[in-house]
Amino acid sequence: MKLTVVGGGSTYTPELIDGFARLRDTLPVQELVLVDPARERLELVGGLARRIFARQGHDGRVVTTSDLDAAVDGADAVLLQLRVGGQAARQQDETWPLECGCVGQETTGAGGLAKALRTVPVVLDIAERVRRANPDAWIIDFTNPVGIVTRALLQAGHRAVGLCNVAIGLQRKFAALLGVAPADVHLDHVGLNHLTWETGVRLGGPEGEDVLPRLLAEHGEAVAADLRLPRPLLDRLGVVPSYYLRYYYAHDEVVDELRTKPSRAAEVAHMERQLLEMYGDPALDEKPALLAKRGGAYYSEAAVDLAAALLGGTGSPYQVVNTYNRGTLPFLPDDAVVEVPAAVGGKGAAPLPVADVDPLYAGLIAHVTAYEDLALDAALRGGRDRVFRALLAHPLVGQYAYAEQLTDRLIAHNREHLAWA
Repeated sequence: MKLTVVGGGSTYTPELIDGFARLRDTLPVQELVLVDPARERLELVGGLARRIFARQGHDGRVVTTSDLDAAVDGADAVLLQLRVGGQAARQQDETWPLECGCVGQETTGAGGLAKALRTVPVVLDIAERVRRANPDAWIIDFTNPVGIVTRALLQAGHRAVGLCNVAIGLQRKFAALLGVAPADVHLDHVGLNHLTWETGVRLGGPEGEDVLPRLLAEHGEAVAADLRLPRPLLDRLGVVPSYYLRYYYAHDEVVDELRTKPSRAAEVAHMERQLLEMYGDPALDEKPALLAKRGGAYYSEAAVDLAAALLGGTGSPYQVVNTYNRGTLPFLPDDAVVEVPAAVGGKGAAPLPVADVDPLYAGLIAHVTAYEDLALDAALRGGRDRVFRALLAHPLVGQYAYAEQLTDRLIAHNREHLAWA
């Protein structure tokens, strides 16, 4: 089995490598190719990857290259984890929206739109090259904004599934609070990427006992603290929103915070410098503890599980993924991309039935889906007016004066990445 990781020079990658090494019985990888245009970073990461494989007794071959076509040739699956523009672009995404009083974040709001505009054309070009190399290859997208990028891939006819670590992170946290194995926890997870709610926490499988009321009653303070939302709000909702909902439920509070502290991009850039220095140590043969603060917790387990299921291995049959709606949420178009539990196998991901969604959440889901439609249109066809329409439609923007100002700033900060600008 050959797997290719596009963006293999990311400091995330050793987390993924550790998962491939530990879970080799689930996903037996013979050749792992890391491809990245940043050769210096790539060699540091690749060297550590080989040492991790060796330490854990994995006999697979780790290859590093900057030749994308060679990297994807014959690949059974291709994982996308690229960041167009790097941390410098992320720093901008998290900064200029604040000038207009809007949340500055790399996947949500105006910053998320900027990232989509930079990313979608690049990902579609990569996907076409994958299709030419092996039409049967699966594309697993971890590149944000996952929902928009996955929809672009699916609409272009690619064999693609989107992946996020929010659900697996909550599964692990809930399992620890309940004192059970993570595999025993099944989430009633519903919404869009980075806009989801856990409406049930079931033990034993999709039809198991719902212990969410007990979880909130006994551990509500811990859950609320982790989400940085008030405990009374969780009690009133009776569900657990993802931490990205804080950008909606406490927008002004978050904006005030972001204006008075270093950006997450600055923190990550500093952390990356430290990590790359560690990766260059020939004695290091395991992922360093610092990597846990970088983000992407449990990404490796989720990626291995998904790839194994898609490639006919022993991955879990039910996983939370991003895929076409296909009537799962009846208030959305069939070709909207939703993030829900799905049955995953060699033919892809088939969403499981979802209970009726409370209008409190359905309304916001429908609103953001409309924004994502317009965002993808802007990413595919370009133009100032399309960018303005997407921003005006976003619930975190919504006012024409803000949309005008943000459109000008977005284009000014991203001109080098926008072919039409």
